Amino acid sequence: MSDYAIISVGGKQYRVREGEKLMVDRVKTNEGKTFHPDILFAGGDGKAELKPKIQVTAKVLGHVKGEKIRIGKYRRRTGYRRHTGYRSSLTQIEITAIGAKRSTAAKKSAAAENAAGTAEKKPAARKTASTTKKKEET
Repeated sequence: MSDYAIISVGGKQYRVREGEKLMVDRVKTNEGKTFHPDILFAGGDGKAELKPKIQVTAKVLGHVKGEKIRIGKYRRRTGYRRHTGYRSSLTQIEITAIGAKRSTAAKKSAAAENAAGTAEKKPAARKTASTTKKKEET
């Protein structure tokens, strides 16, 4: 299969290999769950695909905060000094698999489940009071 892939997570691109751990911007997926990042490129064994039909699977290992960044502003001879800082919210992920084929059957079944779920959520149509009164009067 593919030796490496270039994925897009949080608007940034990463070159990854299977089993690799990396820190990315915060992902909404819960710890211990897996997700499929967007794949832009797959390569290896002398072959390269720009629009690959494979899937990359990543597992969320944990949510952490990055290193503290200190910011200072200073203007000479005026007494102007400002200090601030921040810590980035990051997610540690592990690439568990590269190369699983994307199945169209799985996409179709997921779409069918979503359609069934929305059909169940719709309440039954109510009869208006004016139509019930008219029927009783006749």
